[in-house]
Amino acid sequence: MADSALFVGWNRSIAGREQQAMGLFARVMEYYGQLQNEGKIESFEPVVLSNHGGDLNGFVLLRGDADKLDGVRREEAFTNFSIEANFCLENFGVIDGYIGDSITNVFSQWSTHFS
Repeated sequence: MADSALFVGWNRSIAGREQQAMGLFARVMEYYGQLQNEGKIESFEPVVLSNHGGDLNGFVLLRGDADKLDGVRREEAFTNFSIEANFCLENFGVIDGYIGDSITNVFSQWSTHFS
């Protein structure tokens, strides 16, 4: 069961780069599917948010083992997709996350600072 996540988020496409952003999304979804088939990630879920006035309009949550996700993050393809995303999307970012059993560990570590 997955204990870690990568949160890949963005705001909106940069004006004039909408078509590039759409093409990138399609290629990235195919890439994430390959990662899942190869066992490098457990699963992924793309989410597009409704209009809300904020600066986060979509994200993909990749779930998997922490060490495998670290490896994915260092893959040339992942790096190249991230570089392109920074070129055609506002506020693009990748953030490590804790899910499953790792949440208990994080809160356990966190709580030691308040004992």
